[in-house]
Amino acid sequence: MYTPGLSIDRTPMISRVYHASLFALYQLCIAVGIVMMPLAIAAHRAGISLPIHRVLATVGEAYENAQ
Repeated sequence: MYTPGLSIDRTPMISRVYHASLFALYQLCIAVGIVMMPLAIAAHRAGISLPIHRVLATVGEAYENAQ
């Protein structure tokens, strides 16, 4: 019997897309953090703190919770 709407067969695909998106976002945050390292060092010497570690922690935690 066919039921319209979101079937059980599609749910794993959505889950895979969600996990892949979170993984890509996490990798992008790491890459941005590496690229911004010289700016972060200069800002630290000037007494300014950039919250990059908080972004990485939040995205990493979301990725771990999705697994």
